[in-house]
Amino acid sequence: MSEVSQLLTTIKRQLKLQGKTYRDVAGALQLSEASVKRLLTSDTLGVDRLVEISNMLGFTLAELAQEAAVTETRVRTLTAAQEKELVSDTRLLLVAVCALNHWTLQDMLAVYKLTEAECLQKLLHLDRLHLIALMPGNRIRLNVARDFDWLPDGPIRRYFRTEGLDDFLDSGFDKPEQSLAFTHGMLTESALARMQAELRQLRARFAELHEESLASPLPKRRGSGLLLALREWEPAAFTALRR
Repeated sequence: MSEVSQLLTTIKRQLKLQGKTYRDVAGALQLSEASVKRLLTSDTLGVDRLVEISNMLGFTLAELAQEAAVTETRVRTLTAAQEKELVSDTRLLLVAVCALNHWTLQDMLAVYKLTEAECLQKLLHLDRLHLIALMPGNRIRLNVARDFDWLPDGPIRRYFRTEGLDDFLDSGFDKPEQSLAFTHGMLTESALARMQAELRQLRARFAELHEESLASPLPKRRGSGLLLALREWEPAAFTALRR
């Protein structure tokens, strides 16, 4: 991908994240919407226009270029030590989860009992962990890839199992927006592999819908949990009866 193409991809992603449209760009640049569409699909976009669009998005051109470069090298997992730091401090973990869900500093202060100084301290901690980069104006840039995940048996997963799983399942799952299903069957190894592939696709779709939802204001977005599990299993009472 050329450098200009990387910048264009980053501009389009930032427009979506900030809930802005080509019409907004057209207004800022005093161009027609059709002209903006042509600009953002062409590798011949000039420096002056890039600067204007960058500024409209709250970046300098240098910052936008850095954002485009970082996108290519985002982290996909943390180390066990980094995850351990997160779960050792509830407020740090809270700020991390908010940041990963694209909340601004102002969003966090409006919803949670955090002081600005405390929130900034936690964000700087996350910056040192390389989970985010704290930018000028207290803007938050994520350093994680779209397929970022916690370690399979790391501190975050263990924290969820001990602190969150019972609370998550403590529901009748009887509301229209809720769902709980369990099924059991006997599958071959190849069938299990296909099922795993379909679960990965479902996770990817969940991530896509999460990203699409970022264009809506925070009050219209709801924290949602999706639990997927698949393993060879039978009830312990059955196993006790095996020969």
